[in-house]
Amino acid sequence: VQLQASGGGSVQTGGSLRLSCAASGFNLEDYAISWFRQAPGKEREFVAAIRWNRSTSFNDSVKGRFTISRDNGKNTVYLEMNSLKTEDTATYYCAAGLGVILSNMGNSRAYTYLGQGTLVTVSS
Repeated sequence: VQLQASGGGSVQTGGSLRLSCAASGFNLEDYAISWFRQAPGKEREFVAAIRWNRSTSFNDSVKGRFTISRDNGKNTVYLEMNSLKTEDTATYYCAAGLGVILSNMGNSRAYTYLGQGTLVTVSS
């Protein structure tokens, strides 16, 4: 069972990146998937989530700039990041959990699986 995050890289402010979270060993279809990020010296924070019914939630700091989507056929969730800012620089992690209630989506401990991170660096 594995979650594989990829797609990170270095971009300039205003640029875009698409992160992917691919699952192996289990079917993502019934899971809530969230992205978290952690910048050096800071706590991990919730970025975005998509539930089994495709409803979504976002951290206020990324609303209007990030979108999250899922392709159940590819067992993958995507985080499309646009208008990137230097403060978006962090290592991004995806997490998968069954039965995560809406009010708990932002709690990384509510999830069963946590993937390794992918680094996003935004420079001015």
